Amino acid sequence: MSLKKPILRARLPRVLVLTAMGLLCCGGVAQAGTAPGQPPAACTQGEFCSWADEFYGGRTERLDLRLANPGECIPLANELEARSFANRMDRDVTVYQGRDCSTEGDFTTYPGHGTFVPQAHYVIRAIQIWD
Repeated sequence: MSLKKPILRARLPRVLVLTAMGLLCCGGVAQAGTAPGQPPAACTQGEFCSWADEFYGGRTERLDLRLANPGECIPLANELEARSFANRMDRDVTVYQGRDCSTEGDFTTYPGHGTFVPQAHYVIRAIQIWD
């Protein structure tokens, strides 16, 4: 038993340092949920939200079925050029590079119920909501 006490005393500083490092690392993980890359809570279920900047920053526009008819090309308001967006509608939404929903430029369809894109692959200028 007397042999175990010196070993414990010799290892105690290392154990304390490792414990402190573990606590510091866990604190960083806990803060990751509030990082700038998270979409704001302002985009609620049933909306399509777009932001002018990557990672949900800058000017924003929110659309829902009260403001947009399914099947129609909907240019983003006030010449907004979105670089991030979230589809929280229960319908698929196609995002277009061109304001006229032309297939000449890039376009991609995203499923509804919670698709979050913090960095769009191209600038979004219009959308189309599907039935």
